[in-house]
Amino acid sequence: MPVRIDPSGFEDLSPLELLARQVVEGFITGLHKSPFHGFSVEFAEHRLYNQGESVKHIDWKLYGRTDRLYVKKFEEETNLRCQIVIDGSSSMYFPLIEKPTIDKPDKMTFSVYAAAAIMHLLRRQRDAAGLSVFTDNINLHTGAHSNPVHLKRIYAALEHLLNTPELKSGQTTSAASALHQIADNIHKRSLVVIFSDMLDSDASGNELFPALQHLKHNKHEVILFHVADRKHEMDFAFDNKPYRFIDMETGEEVKIQPNEVRAGYRDRMNAFNSELYLRCAQYHIDLVEADINLGYKQVLLPYLLKRVKMH
Repeated sequence: MPVRIDPSGFEDLSPLELLARQVVEGFITGLHKSPFHGFSVEFAEHRLYNQGESVKHIDWKLYGRTDRLYVKKFEEETNLRCQIVIDGSSSMYFPLIEKPTIDKPDKMTFSVYAAAAIMHLLRRQRDAAGLSVFTDNINLHTGAHSNPVHLKRIYAALEHLLNTPELKSGQTTSAASALHQIADNIHKRSLVVIFSDMLDSDASGNELFPALQHLKHNKHEVILFHVADRKHEMDFAFDNKPYRFIDMETGEEVKIQPNEVRAGYRDRMNAFNSELYLRCAQYHIDLVEADINLGYKQVLLPYLLKRVKMH
Protein backbone atom coordinates (compact mmCIF):
# COMPACT_ATOMS: atom_id res chain seq x y z
CA MET A 1 0.00 0.00 0.00
CA PRO A 2 1.56 3.36 -1.00
CA VAL A 3 2.42 5.81 1.76
CA ARG A 4 0.51 9.07 1.54
CA ILE A 5 2.64 12.09 2.39
CA ASP A 6 1.50 15.65 2.84
CA PRO A 7 3.24 17.58 0.06
CA SER A 8 3.21 20.87 1.98
CA GLY A 9 6.65 22.20 2.67
CA PHE A 10 8.41 20.06 0.06
CA GLU A 11 9.65 23.16 -1.70
CA ASP A 12 12.27 23.68 1.01
CA LEU A 13 13.48 20.07 1.08
CA SER A 14 16.56 18.79 -0.74
CA PRO A 15 16.20 15.51 -2.66
CA LEU A 16 17.97 13.70 0.19
CA GLU A 17 15.66 15.22 2.80
CA LEU A 18 12.61 14.27 0.75
CA LEU A 19 13.73 10.66 0.38
CA ALA A 20 14.63 10.50 4.07
CA ARG A 21 11.14 11.74 4.91
CA GLN A 22 9.61 9.04 2.71
CA VAL A 23 11.72 6.36 4.39
CA VAL A 24 10.63 7.53 7.84
CA GLU A 25 6.96 7.85 6.92
CA GLY A 26 6.95 4.33 5.51
CA PHE A 27 8.73 3.03 8.59
CA ILE A 28 6.30 4.74 10.98
CA THR A 29 3.36 3.37 9.00
CA GLY A 30 4.87 -0.09 9.43
CA LEU A 31 5.28 0.44 13.17
CA HIS A 32 1.60 1.29 13.53
CA LYS A 33 0.80 -2.13 12.04
CA SER A 34 3.27 -3.98 14.26
CA PRO A 35 3.78 -4.79 17.96
CA PHE A 36 5.91 -1.63 18.16
CA HIS A 37 2.99 0.71 17.48
CA GLY A 38 3.50 2.30 20.90
CA PHE A 39 6.53 4.22 19.67
CA SER A 40 5.59 7.81 18.95
CA VAL A 41 7.38 10.59 17.16
CA GLU A 42 4.25 12.71 17.27
CA PHE A 43 2.46 14.36 20.17
CA ALA A 44 0.68 12.03 22.60
CA GLU A 45 -1.83 14.33 24.26
CA HIS A 46 -2.71 17.94 25.00
CA ARG A 47 -2.44 20.15 28.03
CA LEU A 48 -3.89 23.56 28.78
CA TYR A 49 -1.84 26.51 27.59
CA ASN A 50 -0.12 28.46 30.35
CA GLN A 51 -0.14 32.23 29.91
CA GLY A 52 3.29 33.58 28.99
CA GLU A 53 4.74 30.46 27.37
CA SER A 54 5.53 30.11 23.67
CA VAL A 55 2.55 29.82 21.32
CA LYS A 56 4.59 27.67 18.93
CA HIS A 57 2.88 24.38 19.85
CA ILE A 58 -0.68 25.59 20.35
CA ASP A 59 -3.13 23.32 18.52
CA TRP A 60 -5.14 25.96 16.64
CA LYS A 61 -7.47 23.41 15.06
CA LEU A 62 -8.44 22.20 18.53
CA TYR A 63 -8.87 25.83 19.61
CA GLY A 64 -11.31 26.29 16.74
CA ARG A 65 -13.38 23.37 17.99
CA THR A 66 -13.25 24.03 21.73
CA ASP A 67 -12.51 27.77 22.04
CA ARG A 68 -9.79 26.87 24.56
CA LEU A 69 -6.01 27.02 24.14
CA TYR A 70 -4.26 23.64 24.30
CA VAL A 71 -0.59 22.85 23.72
CA LYS A 72 0.59 19.64 22.09
CA LYS A 73 2.41 17.61 24.73
CA PHE A 74 5.11 15.48 23.18
CA GLU A 75 6.15 12.10 24.57
CA GLU A 76 9.84 12.59 23.92
CA GLU A 77 10.70 16.20 24.83
CA THR A 78 14.19 15.27 25.93
CA ASN A 79 16.70 17.37 23.96
CA LEU A 80 18.71 14.33 22.96
CA ARG A 81 22.12 15.01 21.44
CA CYS A 82 23.04 12.61 18.64
CA GLN A 83 26.40 12.45 16.87
CA ILE A 84 26.19 10.58 13.56
CA VAL A 85 29.55 9.14 12.48
CA ILE A 86 30.13 7.86 8.94
CA ASP A 87 33.12 5.96 7.60
CA GLY A 88 34.04 7.82 4.42
CA SER A 89 36.71 5.44 3.15
CA SER A 90 36.62 4.01 -0.36
CA SER A 91 35.62 0.53 0.82
CA MET A 92 32.26 2.03 1.77
CA TYR A 93 31.51 2.48 -1.95
CA PHE A 94 31.34 -1.29 -2.46
CA PRO A 95 29.79 -2.81 -4.48
CA LEU A 96 30.64 -0.62 -7.43
CA ILE A 97 27.30 0.32 -8.96
CA GLU A 98 27.04 2.80 -11.81
CA LYS A 99 24.10 4.62 -10.24
CA PRO A 100 23.37 3.50 -6.68
CA THR A 101 19.81 4.18 -5.53
CA ILE A 102 17.91 4.10 -2.26
CA ASP A 103 16.58 0.65 -3.22
CA LYS A 104 19.82 -0.69 -4.75
CA PRO A 105 22.57 0.97 -2.71
CA ASP A 106 26.25 0.54 -2.16
CA LYS A 107 27.40 0.71 1.47
CA MET A 108 27.86 4.48 1.40
CA THR A 109 24.47 5.15 -0.18
CA PHE A 110 22.81 2.90 2.39
CA SER A 111 24.63 4.66 5.24
CA VAL A 112 23.80 8.16 3.97
CA TYR A 113 20.08 7.43 3.54
CA ALA A 114 19.92 5.68 6.91
CA ALA A 115 21.69 8.64 8.53
CA ALA A 116 19.37 11.09 6.77
CA ALA A 117 16.34 9.15 8.02
CA ILE A 118 17.65 9.32 11.59
CA MET A 119 18.22 13.05 11.05
CA HIS A 120 14.57 13.39 10.05
CA LEU A 121 13.48 11.61 13.24
CA LEU A 122 15.77 13.85 15.29
CA ARG A 123 14.30 16.93 13.63
CA ARG A 124 10.73 15.79 14.28
CA GLN A 125 11.57 15.25 17.94
CA ARG A 126 13.45 18.56 18.20
CA ASP A 127 16.70 16.81 19.11
CA ALA A 128 20.20 18.01 18.28
CA ALA A 129 22.31 16.34 15.59
CA GLY A 130 25.97 16.48 14.69
CA LEU A 131 27.92 14.77 11.92
CA SER A 132 31.43 13.31 11.77
CA VAL A 133 33.01 11.79 8.65
CA PHE A 134 36.34 9.98 8.78
CA THR A 135 38.79 8.17 6.53
CA ASP A 136 42.35 7.97 7.82
CA ASN A 137 41.67 11.36 9.42
CA ILE A 138 38.64 13.35 10.55
CA ASN A 139 37.30 14.88 7.34
CA LEU A 140 34.35 16.62 9.00
CA HIS A 141 33.20 17.14 12.56
CA THR A 142 30.31 19.36 13.63
CA GLY A 143 28.83 19.81 17.05
CA ALA A 144 25.25 18.73 17.73
CA HIS A 145 22.65 21.46 17.16
CA SER A 146 18.97 21.51 16.29
CA ASN A 147 18.56 24.74 14.32
CA PRO A 148 17.39 24.40 10.70
CA VAL A 149 20.46 26.04 9.15
CA HIS A 150 22.77 23.57 10.87
CA LEU A 151 20.66 20.61 9.77
CA LYS A 152 20.66 21.87 6.17
CA ARG A 153 24.47 21.93 6.27
CA ILE A 154 24.54 18.35 7.50
CA TYR A 155 22.23 17.23 4.69
CA ALA A 156 24.53 19.00 2.22
CA ALA A 157 27.55 17.18 3.67
CA LEU A 158 25.71 13.86 3.34
CA GLU A 159 24.83 14.61 -0.28
CA HIS A 160 28.50 15.35 -0.93
CA LEU A 161 29.33 11.77 0.08
CA LEU A 162 26.91 10.53 -2.56
CA ASN A 163 28.01 12.80 -5.38
CA THR A 164 31.81 12.75 -5.24
CA PRO A 165 33.14 10.02 -7.59
CA GLU A 166 36.79 10.59 -6.60
CA LEU A 167 36.02 9.23 -3.13
CA LYS A 168 35.43 5.76 -4.59
CA SER A 169 39.14 4.89 -4.71
CA GLY A 170 42.25 5.70 -2.75
CA GLN A 171 40.57 6.78 0.52
CA THR A 172 42.16 4.58 3.17
CA THR A 173 40.81 3.88 6.65
CA SER A 174 42.17 4.40 10.11
CA ALA A 175 38.97 3.87 12.06
CA ALA A 176 40.80 3.41 15.35
CA SER A 177 42.60 6.75 15.20
CA ALA A 178 39.50 8.57 13.95
CA LEU A 179 37.20 7.13 16.62
CA HIS A 180 39.66 8.14 19.34
CA GLN A 181 39.58 11.72 18.01
CA ILE A 182 35.80 11.77 17.76
CA ALA A 183 35.48 10.47 21.32
CA ASP A 184 37.72 13.33 22.48
CA ASN A 185 35.70 15.91 20.53
CA ILE A 186 32.24 15.05 21.90
CA HIS A 187 32.14 16.92 25.18
CA LYS A 188 28.53 16.40 26.27
CA ARG A 189 26.70 13.14 26.86
CA SER A 190 25.39 11.99 23.50
CA LEU A 191 24.05 9.10 21.53
CA VAL A 192 26.80 8.21 19.05
CA VAL A 193 25.55 6.42 15.93
CA ILE A 194 28.29 4.91 13.76
CA PHE A 195 27.99 3.63 10.19
CA SER A 196 31.10 1.70 9.16
CA ASP A 197 32.18 -1.55 7.52
CA MET A 198 34.90 -1.71 10.21
CA LEU A 199 37.52 -2.63 7.59
CA ASP A 200 40.39 -0.94 9.36
CA SER A 201 43.97 -1.27 8.17
CA ASP A 202 44.63 -2.91 11.54
CA ALA A 203 42.57 -5.99 10.74
CA SER A 204 43.49 -7.69 14.00
CA GLY A 205 41.49 -5.17 16.02
CA ASN A 206 44.38 -4.44 18.39
CA GLU A 207 43.82 -0.71 17.90
CA LEU A 208 40.19 -0.74 16.83
CA PHE A 209 38.68 -2.30 19.94
CA PRO A 210 40.25 0.19 22.40
CA ALA A 211 38.90 2.99 20.19
CA LEU A 212 35.40 1.56 20.53
CA GLN A 213 35.88 1.39 24.29
CA HIS A 214 36.96 5.04 24.28
CA LEU A 215 33.58 5.99 22.81
CA LYS A 216 31.96 5.02 26.10
CA HIS A 217 33.94 7.75 27.80
CA ASN A 218 31.87 10.52 29.40
CA LYS A 219 28.88 8.15 29.53
CA HIS A 220 28.07 8.28 25.80
CA GLU A 221 25.65 5.70 24.45
CA VAL A 222 26.80 4.04 21.23
CA ILE A 223 25.12 2.17 18.38
CA LEU A 224 27.49 0.66 15.82
CA PHE A 225 25.83 -0.22 12.52
CA HIS A 226 28.22 -2.70 10.92
CA VAL A 227 27.39 -2.01 7.27
CA ALA A 228 28.05 -4.81 4.79
CA ASP A 229 26.97 -6.47 1.58
CA ARG A 230 26.53 -9.78 3.34
CA LYS A 231 26.24 -11.94 0.24
CA HIS A 232 29.65 -10.93 -1.10
CA GLU A 233 31.61 -9.62 1.89
CA MET A 234 30.57 -12.16 4.52
CA ASP A 235 29.44 -15.24 2.58
CA PHE A 236 31.86 -14.68 -0.34
CA ALA A 237 29.10 -15.92 -2.68
CA PHE A 238 30.90 -15.44 -5.97
CA ASP A 239 30.53 -17.81 -8.93
CA ASN A 240 33.20 -20.46 -9.39
CA LYS A 241 35.27 -18.72 -12.03
CA PRO A 242 38.48 -16.66 -11.96
CA TYR A 243 38.09 -13.15 -10.52
CA ARG A 244 40.40 -10.17 -10.22
CA PHE A 245 39.78 -8.53 -6.84
CA ILE A 246 40.95 -4.94 -6.35
CA ASP A 247 41.36 -3.28 -2.96
CA MET A 248 39.31 -0.09 -3.28
CA GLU A 249 41.51 1.73 -0.77
CA THR A 250 45.03 0.71 -1.83
CA GLY A 251 44.50 -0.44 -5.42
CA GLU A 252 46.22 -3.75 -4.66
CA GLU A 253 45.06 -6.57 -6.99
CA VAL A 254 44.85 -10.33 -6.61
CA LYS A 255 43.60 -12.99 -9.03
CA ILE A 256 41.88 -15.96 -7.40
CA GLN A 257 39.29 -18.69 -7.88
CA PRO A 258 36.64 -18.07 -5.16
CA ASN A 259 36.16 -21.75 -4.32
CA GLU A 260 39.85 -22.06 -3.42
CA VAL A 261 39.73 -19.39 -0.69
CA ARG A 262 36.07 -19.25 0.36
CA ALA A 263 36.37 -21.47 3.45
CA GLY A 264 39.41 -19.67 4.82
CA TYR A 265 37.92 -16.26 4.04
CA ARG A 266 34.69 -17.10 5.86
CA ASP A 267 36.60 -18.41 8.86
CA ARG A 268 38.58 -15.17 9.20
CA MET A 269 35.53 -12.97 8.75
CA ASN A 270 33.52 -15.00 11.25
CA ALA A 271 36.37 -14.83 13.77
CA PHE A 272 36.61 -11.05 13.44
CA ASN A 273 32.84 -10.58 13.66
CA SER A 274 32.66 -12.79 16.75
CA GLU A 275 35.38 -10.75 18.41
CA LEU A 276 33.58 -7.54 17.46
CA TYR A 277 30.36 -8.83 19.04
CA LEU A 278 32.15 -9.87 22.21
CA ARG A 279 33.97 -6.56 22.59
CA CYS A 280 30.86 -4.50 21.93
CA ALA A 281 28.95 -6.55 24.50
CA GLN A 282 31.81 -6.03 26.95
CA TYR A 283 31.76 -2.26 26.38
CA HIS A 284 27.92 -2.07 26.38
CA ILE A 285 27.85 -0.91 22.76
CA ASP A 286 24.82 -1.89 20.67
CA LEU A 287 26.15 -3.71 17.59
CA VAL A 288 23.73 -4.06 14.67
CA GLU A 289 24.61 -6.00 11.52
CA ALA A 290 23.21 -3.84 8.71
CA ASP A 291 22.97 -5.70 5.41
CA ILE A 292 22.59 -3.12 2.66
CA ASN A 293 20.13 -5.39 0.85
CA LEU A 294 17.60 -5.60 3.70
CA GLY A 295 16.25 -2.05 3.89
CA TYR A 296 16.21 0.65 6.56
CA LYS A 297 13.97 -0.80 9.27
CA GLN A 298 17.04 -2.64 10.60
CA VAL A 299 18.52 0.77 11.37
CA LEU A 300 15.54 2.86 12.46
CA LEU A 301 14.06 0.34 14.90
CA PRO A 302 17.29 -0.12 16.93
CA TYR A 303 17.69 3.67 16.98
CA LEU A 304 14.19 4.15 18.44
CA LEU A 305 14.71 1.33 20.95
CA LYS A 306 17.96 2.93 22.14
CA ARG A 307 16.31 6.34 22.38
CA VAL A 308 13.52 4.97 24.56
CA LYS A 309 16.04 3.20 26.83
CA MET A 310 18.01 6.42 27.28
CA HIS A 311 14.95 8.27 28.62
